Amino acid sequence: MADKSMEGLNTFTDQSAGPAIDTSKKVRYGIIGCGWIADAHVKALLNQPDAEIVACADIVPGRADEFLKRNGIADKGIKTNYASHKEMLDDESLKLDAVSICTYNCQHAEPAIYALNKGVHVLLEKPFTVTLDEAVEVMKAEKASGKVLSIGFQPRMDANMQQIKKICESGVLGNIYYIQTGGGRRRGIPTPHGTSFIEKDTAGVGALGDIGCYSLDMVLNAIGYPKPLTVSGYKSDFFGKDPNYSGYKKGKGEEYAKLFGVDDFAAAFIRLEGGIVLDFRIAWAMNLDTPGDTIIMGTKGSLRIPSTECWNGTVGGAMKLYHEVAGLQTETEIPIIHKDSKLFDLKLRTFLDACKNGTPAPVPTSQIIYNQAIIDGIAKSAEAGREVEIVIPEI
Repeated sequence: MADKSMEGLNTFTDQSAGPAIDTSKKVRYGIIGCGWIADAHVKALLNQPDAEIVACADIVPGRADEFLKRNGIADKGIKTNYASHKEMLDDESLKLDAVSICTYNCQHAEPAIYALNKGVHVLLEKPFTVTLDEAVEVMKAEKASGKVLSIGFQPRMDANMQQIKKICESGVLGNIYYIQTGGGRRRGIPTPHGTSFIEKDTAGVGALGDIGCYSLDMVLNAIGYPKPLTVSGYKSDFFGKDPNYSGYKKGKGEEYAKLFGVDDFAAAFIRLEGGIVLDFRIAWAMNLDTPGDTIIMGTKGSLRIPSTECWNGTVGGAMKLYHEVAGLQTETEIPIIHKDSKLFDLKLRTFLDACKNGTPAPVPTSQIIYNQAIIDGIAKSAEAGREVEIVIPEI
């Protein structure tokens, strides 16, 4: 059955239309991992009047200081003299309330568990983890701590994504039985920021976890996150392993091709509880502009969601609903909702509100564990060359 425990949490109310933010108590905030994704976190945090950044930690010496300079906050007294997340979290003088974990994929689980065990709220960047086993261990720590653990899926905050969920919940599609989803880039292996996204030891998973988790969340969240049952998966690395790949920096092809240790394309056929099947494909690189629009098919109607050239947290154009009106086949166009809301700001704002108010995580692990189980299942199925059952342990 779909997870019903977090119903009602996916309709975000713009803060500008609601009560003023209480600044009488600041959330003392730390950042673990100071690479490029942390820049988005700090910029969003600086827009929150009740957040106070007090510490940053990175395993690379000097990177935390460079991070503060890059973001114009080197003179704010933020502590950086930590060789690891443990040193920062062990510093009781910081009185940390919450942290953002912006580390390599393979380093998501350990600092998340340590922070939760220390009684600190956690905003964990996507993907949840690399493996299902790691995600289960993080959730055990979350349960024991009673603290907020939210996963970094800011596309949930987009009004168009919320509209997809409203359409599916309205009943206009009838019983949903088939979904096609995915996306990707024609040339988009993420090496402009170095090789941490493509090396096995740091990334653990490639396009499948990087942007595939977003595509899965778009449709699974819309239909209430039914439990995944089985998966037949495939993955490849034809582009990443090619030293002549045109997306690599000039002179770096040989080096990057040797280092490439993850997937640049993945596909799967997933059976979900409730008789729903999910046809999924995702790419960092391909000889196409898109692997196809997202399609949600139901017994009363179907919804087409145009793809984007590169996943950007929203939809690629006006959606179209195919249905019957008085016995006539017709199509209804659902226009794009244009809002100036910054999705990263909303991600941090909803997390801070949950920390301060003791409310559930805006993107709960009770849902994202299914997302992670699918990613894990695709990888295992691809390696085994056959369909595998998805088994999620009780937590």
